[in-house]
Amino acid sequence: MDASLAETLAAWRRHLHTNPELSLQEAQTAAFVCARLAELGIPHVAGVGGHGVVATISRGQSNRSVGLRADMDALPITETTGAAHASHNPGVMHACGHDGHTTSLLGAAALLARDTTWSGTVQLVFQPAEEGYGGAKAMLEDGLLDRFPMERIFGYHNWPGLEAGTVAVHDAAVMAGGTRLEITLDGHSGHAAMPHLTRDPMLAAGHLIVALQSVVSRNLDPMQPAVVSICMVDGGVASNQIPTRVTLRGTCRSFNEATRLETEAAIHRIAAGVAATFGVLAQVSIPPGISATVNHRAEADMAAAACQEAGIPFRRDLAPAMTSEDFGWFLHERPGAFVWIGNGPSEGGRELHNSNYDFNDAILPNAAGFLAGVARRALRG
Repeated sequence: MDASLAETLAAWRRHLHTNPELSLQEAQTAAFVCARLAELGIPHVAGVGGHGVVATISRGQSNRSVGLRADMDALPITETTGAAHASHNPGVMHACGHDGHTTSLLGAAALLARDTTWSGTVQLVFQPAEEGYGGAKAMLEDGLLDRFPMERIFGYHNWPGLEAGTVAVHDAAVMAGGTRLEITLDGHSGHAAMPHLTRDPMLAAGHLIVALQSVVSRNLDPMQPAVVSICMVDGGVASNQIPTRVTLRGTCRSFNEATRLETEAAIHRIAAGVAATFGVLAQVSIPPGISATVNHRAEADMAAAACQEAGIPFRRDLAPAMTSEDFGWFLHERPGAFVWIGNGPSEGGRELHNSNYDFNDAILPNAAGFLAGVARRALRG
């Protein structure tokens, strides 16, 4: 990649970082993407599965096709980086690097548009609402694969703690499937000085939080990774009143369907048991979540081969992570691979979903180069 394009991509990335939009609200981000695609002379369609954008580059006589995907949404986090390009949208920031992912795909579009050596069709998928709001599924339900045919699909996530610009390729599991968890405990309120006249949902909530830690440690096969985390407690309106209701919210994650079902069954059983013990009522809500992201081996090999051809450093020895990514829905429908690209050191709060995180612009050439390279490699079969 020439220095001019690298500088342009860095400027685009910082613009997106300054102007983040939450899931399902990515209208201006999509408009920015469409404007850049128009400048590159690449035809595109907006409004796919919400604010999604799909661009198509075709050349030559080959009927082969491949998809490349990037996510666009930000998170409800207040930024603390102090960077000149920090978020101008209070309480919203690109704390997961989707600004960099979007820019990388625009960079791949620029590289592919100016390269006449390949033949076939590349579909560039700019996806909204990845952060737990079903953006991948919405695009699929809007006919993505029928309207924009692709034989395979590839994508990436930046990865703090991995050497900057290095690609990590997994043979199978990459990231866990996950879903939101909500448990409501209803009791009987009353004066804090007369607890014997109440049914205390706060006490039950405390015991339930502890009891739920036994789901993974005592209910599941220890060879099958899973996580159950309670991250929010909502209850009470006064310091001297035992409340009527307490709500717990969190997440559960695993790599396969059997473990997911066992986890959910244990959560229901334990919640009911704790509620009965303390004389309160429990309601458990675990909606359908994100599918695990599991690579297809042939496409993982293609990703590694693309790195080798482009001179991009890569590794195949990293373990999968319990974080979730809805790219897995695409891998249910088409073979493909999802890789990590190192963002550099993670110290000082530069982890994903941290208020001090920022995407490393120095990796944009490798990220865009990987996406363009794996597309060319896939089109050769």
